[in-house]
Amino acid sequence: MLLHMVTHFRDFLDEEHGIDFALDNGDWSKALTWRESGAVLEQRDIWKHLNLFFDHEMDRQHPIKGAVESINAIGEHADVVILTNLLDERRDKRAEQLLRYGIEAPVYTNQGPKGPALAAILEERQPSRAVFIDDLAQHHGSAAETVPHITRLHLCGEPAIAPHIACGEKAGHAHARIDEWEHALPWILERLEEDA
Repeated sequence: MLLHMVTHFRDFLDEEHGIDFALDNGDWSKALTWRESGAVLEQRDIWKHLNLFFDHEMDRQHPIKGAVESINAIGEHADVVILTNLLDERRDKRAEQLLRYGIEAPVYTNQGPKGPALAAILEERQPSRAVFIDDLAQHHGSAAETVPHITRLHLCGEPAIAPHIACGEKAGHAHARIDEWEHALPWILERLEEDA
């Protein structure tokens, strides 16, 4: 929701590894295929290539339109923290990457569902209110189950995959689905004001 990833990952797979990534397939477990054989990559190979991407290709990533400006505007009204599903050893690299683009915020890492990590962050920081923004419906489901009192916005800013991503709002786990920061920012600021 802050940085483009999937199109860069697709290009990396295509250029370096002979793998096709069907961006219109909402199920990543079936979206990556070996070009030569057409066989679907096994789960361990998907994780292997994701790790290779984040180890060596993070510099390909650039901000989603409006993300930097919006996060900084939110930061004028609330404390912003970043929760990313990267391995812990990549936390500092992600923080440095975001800082290069003008986002200065604490970065937390997590693997798997984000609800428990959100609960830990809320326990640590004790905010009077919180808005959770994420691009994947399953993380909103986890948040709704674990910390149901927080406001949840499903925002998938990657135009290539947004139409194919399951909707957290339709599933009843997010309070709204807005895929452009231009429209998301006013919605977020309104929630922060009405909860004050």
